[in-house]
Amino acid sequence: MRRWGRWGTAAAVAIVAAVTLGTTVIDAPPAHADQIRDMQYWLADYGFDEAWLSTKGAGVTVAVIDTGIDGSVAELKGAIVGGMDASGIGSQNGQTPVGDNSQHGTMVASLLAGRGRGPVPGSGVIGVAPEAELLAASVAFGTNTGSTVSNDDQIASAVRWAVDNGADVINMSLTRNTLDWPQSWDDAFLYAFEHDVVVVAAAGNRGAGTAAVGAPATIPGVLTVAGVDRDGDASFDASSQGITISVAAPSEDLVGVVPGGGYAKWDGTSGAAPIVSGLVALVRSAYPELGAADVINRVVSTAVPRGAVQIYGNGLIDADAAVNAEVAAASTDPETQLKEWVHLHRRAAVAPSEEEPSTRDPIVAKADPPAPEQGSLASIVPNSFTMTTVVVPILVLAGFAILIVLLGIGATRHFRRILRR
Repeated sequence: MRRWGRWGTAAAVAIVAAVTLGTTVIDAPPAHADQIRDMQYWLADYGFDEAWLSTKGAGVTVAVIDTGIDGSVAELKGAIVGGMDASGIGSQNGQTPVGDNSQHGTMVASLLAGRGRGPVPGSGVIGVAPEAELLAASVAFGTNTGSTVSNDDQIASAVRWAVDNGADVINMSLTRNTLDWPQSWDDAFLYAFEHDVVVVAAAGNRGAGTAAVGAPATIPGVLTVAGVDRDGDASFDASSQGITISVAAPSEDLVGVVPGGGYAKWDGTSGAAPIVSGLVALVRSAYPELGAADVINRVVSTAVPRGAVQIYGNGLIDADAAVNAEVAAASTDPETQLKEWVHLHRRAAVAPSEEEPSTRDPIVAKADPPAPEQGSLASIVPNSFTMTTVVVPILVLAGFAILIVLLGIGATRHFRRILRR
């Protein structure tokens, strides 16, 4: 089983939605009642139709940390059971869209848990977990939102609130666009993992400037989702790549509900993430006794291998297999992964005064010998330092010089005697 994340330090950057290429608003279906439903190709292609024979996500609560969810649209009426606003500019129930891309959260929520109740019976968007319940936590994406709360603080606050209010799964269709994340997220995500919550995050999109996976999709223990096109091939614009990718899901030609009603066609891992969050909800509903690690393991170990792990992770999701196949127990868990990472990587940021005392003997610096006082006897009489470093070497050299001279004299006299003979 793959590990689900890595890296970190702190930097003040904007949180952005993991959506690319914009959205195209489309009309409600005038031709026939199931026009919108026909556009949801992932329901059949990725095994959700079969998985629904076992469960549709009843009894599971998914927190959507996003721009807020309009709970008044037909597809989401009755789906939201709680809410909050972390931005300071939304409403307390999390149902007032905020931020630079305010329709984003409603589209995400409809893909995850839309009830399929459009303007005509049997029409409209139906989510992959249509019986799951939602928590709406609104945050303001971008840099010019009017919020006085930092993007990083909004996320940490929303994660903790979601855990405290009964979330079994947290969906995060957003990216920091950096590999690292602030230390406040260490505590918030660890809090989620300690309470057995599965966190799902979008990998981000090249088309929106995310060439490589960014936090929170780089955090150890997070289930990171990459995007593919309708043929199951890696999406160039509507996905990114990185070693923390867990699985891949559809991220192109998606359709979702927008605030106030109506539909939008869109691309991005913002849509792939809630499809996987919905799958996690199906697994948690079918196996309420399983912990988060084993739930994640069912999703990643039943994925269909597709190619390079930094692009597809374990492969394309298979909802039918994730819900119904025999799967071995997990070999690791999110809590352990994040704790190990923090222990290994955050220690470098600890100030020396905060580090544990060394068990080695301290190295004591020795002072240089004092210089002799001017005009004193010490300047004439050699001390131990000058004796060993100056006087003795000079005497030795002088001795060698005298010896050589004597040998030379003796040799000269010897040759003179020979010549006289």
